[in-house]
Amino acid sequence: MTRKKLVKILATITLLAMGFMMVTACNDSKDEKQSKKDRKKETVEETTDVAISAATVSPETKGANIHHVEIEVEGYGVIALTLDGDTAPITVQNFIDLAESGFYDGLTFHRIIDGFMIQGGDPEGTGFGGSDKNIVGEYAANGYENNISHVRGVISMARNGYDYNSASSQFFIVQTDSQFLDGQYAAFGYVTSGIEIVDQICVDTPVQDNNGSVLPGDQPVIKTIRVID
Repeated sequence: MTRKKLVKILATITLLAMGFMMVTACNDSKDEKQSKKDRKKETVEETTDVAISAATVSPETKGANIHHVEIEVEGYGVIALTLDGDTAPITVQNFIDLAESGFYDGLTFHRIIDGFMIQGGDPEGTGFGGSDKNIVGEYAANGYENNISHVRGVISMARNGYDYNSASSQFFIVQTDSQFLDGQYAAFGYVTSGIEIVDQICVDTPVQDNNGSVLPGDQPVIKTIRVID
């Protein structure tokens, strides 16, 4: 083989290799663009879902994430709580809106289980009532990160057992550590003082069944829920 033919063959091989590299690079670039497009689409869809869910959160709450409230129970005193709007902004805003509207004034704790929790906020006092709207459940089983564990003193939203987005006005305060509820219910704050009132309510209140149902005449009354800040 002459030197001239060898040079020509090498040049051809080089051009073919460069062509292959260019095609591969174009395919990689196309795949990368498609991948980025898919990722962007997924992000937009996820963000849209969150945006729709968070539409009920007012700008005020978005800018001020920690709130303090007081639940005054007739004949017992005041349970003070801190609400975590960073973890559960939808839930906190709903609770504050109801409290500021006077919705909770005069309602009761209708379900009480000593060694577990006290539950209230139902205008019917039966466990089947609520406000005029339901809210999105902010907890892991419903696709929301919520790191508040259901330990003693935590406040969380009640819901029915089959609909993750059925919480409305009913809430419960945990008396005894109940981490088995984590990821299934929207915890949104914790008692800072007055947990002994929860204990006393559990001791004083007669219940009619293992579910902790309290007869109307025996239900402790929520005089008011005040939003401090």
